[in-house]
Amino acid sequence: MFRTGIGYDVHPFQEGRPLILGGVTIPHTRGLKGHSDADVLCHAIADAILGALGLPDIGYYFPPSDPSIEGICSLKILEKAAALVKEHEYQISNVDASLVAEAPRVMKFAPAMKENIAKALAIEASQVGVKATTNERLGFVGREEGIAAMAVACISKA
Repeated sequence: MFRTGIGYDVHPFQEGRPLILGGVTIPHTRGLKGHSDADVLCHAIADAILGALGLPDIGYYFPPSDPSIEGICSLKILEKAAALVKEHEYQISNVDASLVAEAPRVMKFAPAMKENIAKALAIEASQVGVKATTNERLGFVGREEGIAAMAVACISKA
């Protein structure tokens, strides 16, 4: 039995924070605002996995009101999603995600992102897709106010 889930996340830019995507610190003038490290890519993937399981989103497991997880590395969020997959007796077949941003250009960091995501999910890097596109200067992403990410996850019964 296969199940799929989709995930979407967005974070606005914030001065004075590092930009972390897929667990990789990306050189840029601004980072993303959030209670965690604001890794929009990991958040979208985690929500896709949780959706495939029919579970609540990451805000349920990692509420922004919880001071004990402030600044948490989002790879830990992926580890929790992977643990829930195992707990429900499924396995991750693959995940695929797209970052949407005008800047910075991130595809040269994609191999490292894939490795980080795969390690956190206990799968092979070949089971992880990471792509990037722009929003053609439209909307908040086009105005360079933030970054969005979309993801899909496929899981199967173990």
